[in-house]
Amino acid sequence: MPDTATDACFENQPAMLNVEQAIAGLLRNANAVGKTECISLMTAAGRILAQDLKSPIDVPGFDNSAMDGYAINTNDIGRASTEGLQITQRIPAGSTGETLQPGSCARIFTGAPIPEGANAVAIQEICRVENNRIFFAQTLCNAENIRPRGNDITTGSTILHDGTLLQAAHLGLAASVGIAEVDVYRKLTVATFSTGDELVEPGKPLAPGQIYNSNRYQLQALLESQGCKVIDLGTVADTFAATRDTLLQGAGQADLVMTTGGVSVGEEDHVKAALESVGELTMWRVKMKPGKPLVFGRIGKTPFIGLPGNPVSVFVTFLLFARPYLQTLQGRQVTEPQSYEVRAGFDYRAKQRREYVRVRLSNDTGDAITAETFSRQGSDVMSSVAWSDGLVEILEGESVEVGDTVRFLPFSEWAR
Repeated sequence: MPDTATDACFENQPAMLNVEQAIAGLLRNANAVGKTECISLMTAAGRILAQDLKSPIDVPGFDNSAMDGYAINTNDIGRASTEGLQITQRIPAGSTGETLQPGSCARIFTGAPIPEGANAVAIQEICRVENNRIFFAQTLCNAENIRPRGNDITTGSTILHDGTLLQAAHLGLAASVGIAEVDVYRKLTVATFSTGDELVEPGKPLAPGQIYNSNRYQLQALLESQGCKVIDLGTVADTFAATRDTLLQGAGQADLVMTTGGVSVGEEDHVKAALESVGELTMWRVKMKPGKPLVFGRIGKTPFIGLPGNPVSVFVTFLLFARPYLQTLQGRQVTEPQSYEVRAGFDYRAKQRREYVRVRLSNDTGDAITAETFSRQGSDVMSSVAWSDGLVEILEGESVEVGDTVRFLPFSEWAR
């Protein structure tokens, strides 16, 4: 389990941390779980590599042809334009040829080993074949159209680093050097639950004053998108005792406990008080919109993150804060999402908090890519997230007018 030490960034916390302070404090309180397992390369997609991988071989392991054509020795180029070069052998990929004799050539195919005595490949497009001889009039350089041994990878070189999220290209790279199994970090286990007596599961009828529990489903999907194993503890009654007991239950089963709702200051918000009764609270409230109420602490040695209750706030705070924290616990290289500058197609003024506006990109004019805002930006308007391509970040007190350059954070980058 992660260490219990609390980072100094959270000591004597001001009324609200800014976004950078909150992220920095979370990451300094995160330690990789560290347990590993060895698995087949075929099942390693989406897992986190637990050690550097070094190549046991050169790739390619031999000089080979980059094109379909004819392996020749450049000393024979003069003959190729007059009497031609005799085709004495045929070398497809997967086989080896014999030593090339002066005045001869070998029909060769892409990927096939270059025979001894050859030092270039004449591509078939420049060659004319008559009576089993080739003719061409072009000059070839030494090693032209030849891929040398070790051109891609050399023996002993590091091909992948500890903390890499293994995706298709990484698996192909590992396979290309003959690696069949890899050590990966064990999947991070996250226990989740929702709070709120008003919440009802989809598929059931709503009574007056009730709403469907959307957070339960989006949080599980967000966690699984980051490669986590989820223990779903359901929806907990709005009581101090139920909240406390479920926190302890989750801490006994998981590497991290994450909740939605109950972290504000209302009489029915019990997460903060319950956490303090069974552990410690080290962060509460971030100077941002949506998502001001955000709790971090520990239940014994198990870390805890309490996300807000409004669905948009859950989505945004997960991407900004929970995602990099999870990556660190997983032993993964933390990746900051790539941002882009786009043109604002809207007017907006942020007040005292950092604001994250849901936007969709368009290029209707054929000019600069423009960000258009969803018509309603409330933290309860989940349709704004489903509609959007990403967020525009507007700093505290900043004003934006149509035509200004703004920072766009695409949702697609956060899925990586």
